[in-house]
Amino acid sequence: MRLCQILFFCFLSSLCVSQSITGAELLDRAINYHDPNGNWPTFQGDLRVTMNTPGKSDRVTDFNINLPAESFEITSVRDSITIYQMINSEGCQYTLNSETDISDEDKKTHRLNCDRTQMWRDYYTYLYGLPMKLKDPGTIIDPVVSEREFKGKTYKVLKVNYDQAVGVDTWYFYFDPITYKMEVYQFFKVEENNDGEYILLTGEETISGVKMPKTRAWYYNKADKYLGTDVLGL
Repeated sequence: MRLCQILFFCFLSSLCVSQSITGAELLDRAINYHDPNGNWPTFQGDLRVTMNTPGKSDRVTDFNINLPAESFEITSVRDSITIYQMINSEGCQYTLNSETDISDEDKKTHRLNCDRTQMWRDYYTYLYGLPMKLKDPGTIIDPVVSEREFKGKTYKVLKVNYDQAVGVDTWYFYFDPITYKMEVYQFFKVEENNDGEYILLTGEETISGVKMPKTRAWYYNKADKYLGTDVLGL
């Protein structure tokens, strides 16, 4: 009888150990869900995102990410304004309503410059390259994985900081505890102030072998104020 109890205790102990997971292991399992064949490093794909923002007309954005060619192209349309921007290793280009001859005033109004184009490239490749982008240099993965309830569901949560040269925000990534699908992320500039935003991820699109959230709904952390929704669809 005592032997059975010992064996049962050992079984429970091994089960508890197998259920523990480090931050690096959680990230690897999440990447295995979203990019099971390791396609992200050579990703080439066309994406369309429709942004719904309270009090504004929709903005439709088409963009192409070509990581091997270090090339990024984006065309956004809102109301009567169409802006095209491109950046690669040789430089950047942009047009306003298909015109290359753009006044300084219009460049300022629509923020047409290479720095802005680079910002859009970094923004879209980061958000749609998650969680794979958390392998990038300068990313600091907390080794301790926490369990946290958010909107009625318990998640495995990965805390991420960055080297100062990369970023200063603190991020939390919420993964389904069974599938390791990424379902929420959240960032703070000063966590004690509860500033920053959280983003709810629903649905899924597979593009060039990578599973990406179809819908991202943005909210301020304070008061759960709704900011807008991005919908991915080709």
